[in-house]
Amino acid sequence: MEERHYELIFICRPDTPDADLDKLIGTLEHAAAEKQAKFEKVEKWGRKRMAYRVKKLREGIYTYISVRSTHGELIKELERRLKVADPVIKYMTIRIDEEMKRQQKLARHREKRAARRPRKQAAPAGGAPSAAPSGGGTSGGTSGGTGGGTTGGATGGTSGGTTGTPPGTPPAAPASGGSEPSSPAAG
Repeated sequence: MEERHYELIFICRPDTPDADLDKLIGTLEHAAAEKQAKFEKVEKWGRKRMAYRVKKLREGIYTYISVRSTHGELIKELERRLKVADPVIKYMTIRIDEEMKRQQKLARHREKRAARRPRKQAAPAGGAPSAAPSGGGTSGGTSGGTGGGTTGGATGGTSGGTTGTPPGTPPAAPASGGSEPSSPAAG
């Protein structure tokens, strides 16, 4: 039979002495040894506040145990012993080897897809040239300078934010902050 990996966490009453907690862990280890299982790790996380009340208690002593076993009956036996133990107020056992298998399977699947997929070439650093002219232009007539200006005293057909200015008024400075002065068109 295949070896399975479990995580067991249980919470004891906050007034449980360390000697009773060690005795409970020893009892669980003995039950595991009878079924040829081994405790890989036993951690006492100590006294912690719980998210909600359990049996009218706000705090508990947390203990974490990592177990490897080939017998599914072991977990039933460990949970039975935790259920009848007076200091234990809550426990949970999780089989984690299935989750690890699932993660490994997904990783293999991603590697296969990456191997099938052709690599895309990186875009050039300069980027693609744009179709719009640079330097600002006008759409009716033009006057010298960078962007802006009016055509023949008309108020339409300009660019650079000078639409609607009366004839003879100098256009606003270009948005790009250019250094070339712009002069009004003669009309």
